[in-house]
Amino acid sequence: MQGLRLALFDLDRTLLDGDSDLLWSEVLGARGVLDVERVRAFHREYHAGTLDIDAFLAFQLAPLAREDRGRLDAWRTEWLQHRVLPRIPSAARQLVADHAARGHEVALITATNAWLTAPIAAELAIPHLIATEPERSAGRFTGRVQGVPCFRAGKITRLVQWLADRGLAWSDVVESWFYSDSHNDLPLLEHVRHPVAVNADPLLAAHARRRGWRLLELRAQPVGAARGTSQASA
Repeated sequence: MQGLRLALFDLDRTLLDGDSDLLWSEVLGARGVLDVERVRAFHREYHAGTLDIDAFLAFQLAPLAREDRGRLDAWRTEWLQHRVLPRIPSAARQLVADHAARGHEVALITATNAWLTAPIAAELAIPHLIATEPERSAGRFTGRVQGVPCFRAGKITRLVQWLADRGLAWSDVVESWFYSDSHNDLPLLEHVRHPVAVNADPLLAAHARRRGWRLLELRAQPVGAARGTSQASA
């Protein structure tokens, strides 16, 4: 059987010129249902490499359990249309399309929860989503995480589980790419055959240069600017 060729993409500050969780928090904050400043503090810890992912997810998923599902769905639509889509560079869309055109299996792998990010995967024509799963009970969100958060080494755990669900193992993957901006993703970047640092943070950029990895810039135009082409460089 021919082996799997797998292209994995991080979302925030990689395919998206911004942070989906923070943008979502701003939507909720405008309605008084989430403290945006606390979310920003969590994100500073993330960039510093000190984030307690369990504490963050407990805070970030709580509104899914508290709020009416109809309101949540409406807020998610607003978030996607007005805050997310304008921040997806055309070069990011093209990069995903190029891998798909080469017959590679394409997946979005992100710490952001699956309910929030599923519409982004669909918008990017990415057929597979590997993400932190918000727990549900009787059709309602509980505010807890189901299984291992898709964060740091947890991304490898979730990837291996995703493969196993398809009757595959990592040994069946003959070619693998992972695109990410963050030093928090070093476990998975070291795990794949072709790691690519995209819009890399300083720690990742330094590591990538030491290891001889490809460095790529994908940036969207400022929201509200005239449409044009995004720039990408190897």
